[in-house]
Amino acid sequence: MAALAAALFAIGTYLLLQRKLSRIIVGLALLSHGANVLFVNAGRRGIPPLIGSGDPADFADPMPQALVLTAIVISFGTTALLLALAYRSWLLTNDDEVADDVEDRMVGARGHGDDVEVTDETMLIDEAEAREQESAAATTTVAPTTAATTTVANPTGEWST
Repeated sequence: MAALAAALFAIGTYLLLQRKLSRIIVGLALLSHGANVLFVNAGRRGIPPLIGSGDPADFADPMPQALVLTAIVISFGTTALLLALAYRSWLLTNDDEVADDVEDRMVGARGHGDDVEVTDETMLIDEAEAREQESAAATTTVAPTTAATTTVANPTGEWST
């Protein structure tokens, strides 16, 4: 069974890396089936876990079965969403091939030579220096006022100082 799960994972991964949406959907389904096979085989074999039917030490482990049922529901929803998106793509382009993202190609062509690794400490120091500069600029531009200002409402509803 482990070889079957490995084969499902391998074929599913191969299909996920293709450019056709139909192959991607089938690949995702094979990956989820491989996970289900692994979950089912992870449990302990035994009699059905029904209370009063036998010794609890002989019961099968129900957790992998519950996880498989949950995984089946999630993979069904994901497959339905992908099928709807593939159908919409088919209506728009009459093809199920995923087009190249031109912007990604341009970013890849530019290279990563100017990338600089930024650590959290240097980022925090830069932010603190920027705050200090802002507060220093704010204290030099504020003119001291000698008169206190009060705000009152007129009977017409307008505010004045």
